[in-house]
Amino acid sequence: MKWDVTTLDAKKVGNIDLDDAVFGVEVRTDILARMVNWQLNKRRAGTHAVKHRGEVSGTTRKPFAQKGTGRARQGTRRAPQHRGGAVVFGPVVRSHATRLPKKVRALALRCALSAKRAGGKLVILDDAKIAHAKTKELAKRVAKLGWGTALVIDGPTVDENFKRAAANIAGLDVLPSQGTNVYDILRRDTLVLTKAAVDKLVERLR
Repeated sequence: MKWDVTTLDAKKVGNIDLDDAVFGVEVRTDILARMVNWQLNKRRAGTHAVKHRGEVSGTTRKPFAQKGTGRARQGTRRAPQHRGGAVVFGPVVRSHATRLPKKVRALALRCALSAKRAGGKLVILDDAKIAHAKTKELAKRVAKLGWGTALVIDGPTVDENFKRAAANIAGLDVLPSQGTNVYDILRRDTLVLTKAAVDKLVERLR
């Protein structure tokens, strides 16, 4: 399918053929949900932990005699029911990562790209380069283009001036093509791809 190519000055400079196998697949929300959950699970640190019964420091002496006190029997001060004791069924250090087949991950990325294209939220840039790393200058161009919140994906490398200028603009993210992921695409309103990014994504997902 044909798609317009624009510049950062909001001028049309031609069009590009988008591969239907990458930008024209059926959008499956169930696959997108699985992918987002997989990404969020993978990024969790899993370092939360509490002390269990064998890890609490303290005496091993029996608090009081087994019989004759009229109280419930107790074997240790480190039991969960005592102040300063252990925690029952508390969290332990572990990985929260889940498994998702590689083919499903690739399909999810194609679905995300196709969803942006179908919703008219896909912009193809000639290139994402500016002469000076000036946030004010880039912010004016972004406002003129009317992107709102946007994710800009460039080729293998990102122009350093563009990256530095975009760093202080709220709602504008910049990634190289190898960093393309479903979560970042869906969390921003507009997806902006350079022509170099389109070539890399088609090569990756075909």
